[in-house]
Amino acid sequence: MQESMRVEGCGKRCLLLTHIGRRSGVRRETVLEVVEYRQEGPDSDWLRNIEVKPGFVASHRVLGEEEATRVIAGYEHRNRFITPIVRAGFSWLLGWQYRGGESDRQRLVRQLPLIAFRPERARR
Repeated sequence: MQESMRVEGCGKRCLLLTHIGRRSGVRRETVLEVVEYRQEGPDSDWLRNIEVKPGFVASHRVLGEEEATRVIAGYEHRNRFITPIVRAGFSWLLGWQYRGGESDRQRLVRQLPLIAFRPERARR
């Protein structure tokens, strides 16, 4: 069975997503920024495995508006010392002046989907 999606970590700031075009069948790669990293636990087998050999087949889900808004708020808080850069980056991506705050976050997550990736369980 061919992998439809593979994720390789490059630390906890970005990841390389390899995926197959849904129409073309062409293999594509995209670098994504990690806005929140959730570790399932220090003893997780999948975490230890990808630390030794990066890359895993992943499943994904689109975050709901409420969860995505919280994730963006946390991202802004963790990066508060570079707030002007974060806001400029969001403004560029979104096409409107992002100033932070709850209403801007809600507008952002309606326009820009946040995706959660997790390793797929081994198929038997």
